[in-house]
Amino acid sequence: LNETKYGVTIKASEHPYKGIFTSLPKSGGGEFGKYYSLPGLNDPRVEKLPFSIRILLESAIRNCDGFQVKKDDVEKIIDWENSAPKLVEIPFKPARVLLQDFTGVPAVVDLAAMDAMKNLNSDPNKINPLVPVDLVIDHSVQVDVARSANAVQANMELEFKRNGERFGFLKWGSTAFRNMLVPPGSGIVHQVNLEYLGRVVFNNEGLLYPDSVVGTDSHTTMIDGLGVAGWGVGGIEAEATMLGQPMSMVLPGCFGFKMTGKLRDGVTATDLVLTATQMLRKHGVVGKFVEFHGEGVGQLSLADRATIANMSPEYGATMGFFPVDHVTLEYLKLTGRSDETVAMIEQYLRANKMFVDYSEPQQERVYSSYLQLDLADVEPCISGPKRPHDRVPLKEMKADWHGCLNNKVGFKTAELKHGSVVIAAITSCTNTSNPSVMLGAALVAKKATELGLEKYLDQQGFSIVGYGCTTCIGNSGDLHESVSAAISENDIVAAAVLSGNRNFEGRVHPLTRANYLASPPLVVAYALAGTVDIDFDKEPIGTGKDGKSVYFRDIWPSNDEIAQVVCNQVYCLTCSKVPMKLSLRGTPCGTLLKFLITTDHISPAGSIHKDSPAAKFLLERGVDRKDFNSYGSRRGNDEMMARGTFANIRIVNKLLNGERYKEAGHETIVIAGAEYGSGSSRDWAAKGPMLQGVKAVISKSFERSTEVIL
Repeated sequence: LNETKYGVTIKASEHPYKGIFTSLPKSGGGEFGKYYSLPGLNDPRVEKLPFSIRILLESAIRNCDGFQVKKDDVEKIIDWENSAPKLVEIPFKPARVLLQDFTGVPAVVDLAAMDAMKNLNSDPNKINPLVPVDLVIDHSVQVDVARSANAVQANMELEFKRNGERFGFLKWGSTAFRNMLVPPGSGIVHQVNLEYLGRVVFNNEGLLYPDSVVGTDSHTTMIDGLGVAGWGVGGIEAEATMLGQPMSMVLPGCFGFKMTGKLRDGVTATDLVLTATQMLRKHGVVGKFVEFHGEGVGQLSLADRATIANMSPEYGATMGFFPVDHVTLEYLKLTGRSDETVAMIEQYLRANKMFVDYSEPQQERVYSSYLQLDLADVEPCISGPKRPHDRVPLKEMKADWHGCLNNKVGFKTAELKHGSVVIAAITSCTNTSNPSVMLGAALVAKKATELGLEKYLDQQGFSIVGYGCTTCIGNSGDLHESVSAAISENDIVAAAVLSGNRNFEGRVHPLTRANYLASPPLVVAYALAGTVDIDFDKEPIGTGKDGKSVYFRDIWPSNDEIAQVVCNQVYCLTCSKVPMKLSLRGTPCGTLLKFLITTDHISPAGSIHKDSPAAKFLLERGVDRKDFNSYGSRRGNDEMMARGTFANIRIVNKLLNGERYKEAGHETIVIAGAEYGSGSSRDWAAKGPMLQGVKAVISKSFERSTEVIL
């Protein structure tokens, strides 16, 4: 192959695997293109490989140039069953890169700052991505206006006002560098990636290969539900990938998660993913691939699979992968991919042994470890109050809530009580691409209205506030002043219920100490109840128009009801490195932290508290409080981010005098418990501590993405 749009590929005639380079014919004559055939290797080990590992193998073969990727690397992957336990390293070249605006701005800043080319008397324009790059602006929107039918427009106008300089810079970057910019208000990055950007199979000027992606957001894994290998990385890794450098990664183990049966009536994909998250966290899959298989997978819609894949970071896996099947192909057609494109995808994947048909006998694949779940055993549940894998069956919620309070419940005089729901939000990438749970939430509200439990929710202020991350990333906006005052003055443990994917301390809102993850229908149910201190099986949610009690079972829709609405309404428009050695002798510990310190603890992304060092920094420079914006939106400014490090109001440094080391100019270390750096993939979780003089972090264990960034 000659020079292509995205760089130079080794000529086919000189390629070490030219013997398996073959054509993919069209059924009506002609060809779709050429590809490297895995069956052409005639190696029985390939047949046993998990589908996700086969994608790594194809990439290594295609990019094998004897320099960045060698034949020895290909052999390591073919012999995955024996080489993965040895933790060998392999290079991987993803097909594309996905950015969101919080992490994308620093990446574009870095590219724009590469003026070393000019110092070398070369052309700075040569600094350009060698792979497709998409940047979706979705993290900037904040909820300033709520309880209004005009909330979307008002919040978007404020978003543009706050972020004019950032948006202008990104628009310049989209023209100065070779990438695509998806503007604000288009939707959450992972939904856009799933429904629009995901190729499944690339056709790059006649060269066919599987789609794969790394993104500067940990929930990039949502695309795994489409059969595209993808996961979150730090900005540094993403920039290197953009510039054509292979990622160095440990050849991962792959856990086989077998699903059987089907979900019971009234059980949602969110209930399933919270159950799977608890199982996988307990099993331990950090840094590994999880591949879902079994006849139960064939019963799940693509949106349900994407929901499960989305929460891979919450159960610790690098990927939660679903191989492509007929359900995937139907979804591609429903979301506007052409018939010819879908035909090419199916034919390529079948030819290269990357397609699964659950109606046919399956050849046994080898996995590092095995788990199994009967979908019929999944029950309605929520997760919280502080971690995504703290699953609570709905029937046990009231008892669990009282256990969480750790003391006899005695309330001071106030309209709010412990457990009052002050934030109820359908939010985040986890569920918004899933029509079953979104329309299920609408049916719960509709049934409540018909029974006279409440008037229409939009008349009470439950309106769409924006198309972005909002509440899930801490951009829920201020509570009503009377609510904030009641919580603070009476020391109330207020609750938030959201259909998000993270509920770590201080992330959702500074005043909600209990934060529960739930399916969108359950969010509506808890909003109607007004409290998490309720047993839905025994206690009524309220009183209907006939004076009778209305229970949870009265408003919960059946699967058939949801399916009927989904089928009638949805998609009517078919449109090798040398380790750095550090001397730590005599270095004091400046920060001693507890178990499970998340990246939200280390470098918050949400609102800037009025009493924080970052707020003081802004006020001293004449920035009004209304223009503070958020930590995430100011990641292009190192002085701000250094002041925002360890600024989460819920973080506790057990060394009260640790600050004196920094004041004296000493370098320090951080000591923490297990699972340091859980949560979002965040460069500033490493950059911020470094700017504060931290020399090293010592922890019992690290989350994969944070360890890589450090």
